[in-house]
Amino acid sequence: MSRALLIVLDSVGIGGAPDAAAFGDAGADTLGHIAEACMEGRGDRAGLRAGPLHLPHLADLGLGLAAQGASGRMPPGLSPSGAVAGAWGHAVETAQGKDTVSGHWEIAGVPVDFTWGHFPATRPAFPAELTTALIEEGGLPGILGDCHASGTAIIEELGAEHIRTGRPICYTSVDSVFQIAAHEEAFGLDRLYALCAIARRLCDPYRIGRVIARPFTGDAASGFARTANRRDYAVPPPADTLLDRLTAAGRPVVSVGKIGDIFAHSATGREIKPGGNDACLTAALAALAGLPDGGLVFANLVEFDTEYGHRRDVPGYAAALERFDARVPEIRAALRPGDLCLVTADHGNDPTWSGTDHTREQVPVIAFGPGIAPSPLGQLGFPEIGRMVARHLGVAEAERLA
Repeated sequence: MSRALLIVLDSVGIGGAPDAAAFGDAGADTLGHIAEACMEGRGDRAGLRAGPLHLPHLADLGLGLAAQGASGRMPPGLSPSGAVAGAWGHAVETAQGKDTVSGHWEIAGVPVDFTWGHFPATRPAFPAELTTALIEEGGLPGILGDCHASGTAIIEELGAEHIRTGRPICYTSVDSVFQIAAHEEAFGLDRLYALCAIARRLCDPYRIGRVIARPFTGDAASGFARTANRRDYAVPPPADTLLDRLTAAGRPVVSVGKIGDIFAHSATGREIKPGGNDACLTAALAALAGLPDGGLVFANLVEFDTEYGHRRDVPGYAAALERFDARVPEIRAALRPGDLCLVTADHGNDPTWSGTDHTREQVPVIAFGPGIAPSPLGQLGFPEIGRMVARHLGVAEAERLA
């Protein structure tokens, strides 16, 4: 038997989805716009990076060709240098959203066929009965925020008041989320997690996809910074995913990064949650080295989204892409004969776009490994990504992953 490594480059979209206009995202293109910005010098930052976007290994695996298939244009500098070494395509999501949970569930074979609840862009954003219940059950003096906000901006705005009053910072976005930010020391990390567990239950009637714990440290004088101790409290998938099928077949599963949280720890096997893209990739490759035949390592690299997409940081996003590209030879060297590596994404987050939220985009599907024939895959649905893994590992017929 063989093994599989599935890597989700969180938010690395490659051009607007067919229905992008319905989301206000017609023309969004995370990868293409980053490449264009770098070509024009807008991706330069002293001490970080400069010049055109340089992704030679991903380009040779077909990333630029996948982007061309999605958007109709080749991003600057992403043409393959010679014969393509991977199979490449672009995938379209059916779920009516552009969020992490919907994207990952559909990749794993369970498209979201219902509408997530969202909180309005008003102040207050949350229903009074929800806020009242959270304050009472959490033993809180009150809450701060109660609005749509950028996570980093609202911490800078309200961090000092939070420490002074003991009131957690509660905020949301256009995604189906209820986020709670609190100081790890002044409020307490375990207390924040317990409060999020309460909020998860209270948010269920509103069909909210995730409650997210957003711990931070620092002070008003030195500034505040979010830590790697984020935790997501998602609702469980409504049907069996690829992970359930693997687990039922007795296959080993290793979940790296926030995969365990996204799937509500259902059939996610051994969970590893280091901080940052590089640490997650290192952990994924270490897990692959000891993975028995027939197993899956499923990794999410979240920093593309949280550190650069939401912050509209073109140079930072470009540098993160280049750091991942530099490790592609390491990934290829870790694959044994019969192994499959699939690199994809869950949505877009165009750092040149207006606002600070996700963008409705197609995502790349890049497949490679010893014995994987280079070929165009064309346009796929997100569930086909899970089907490819299932077929490779021999655990389910394609039609069973809807």
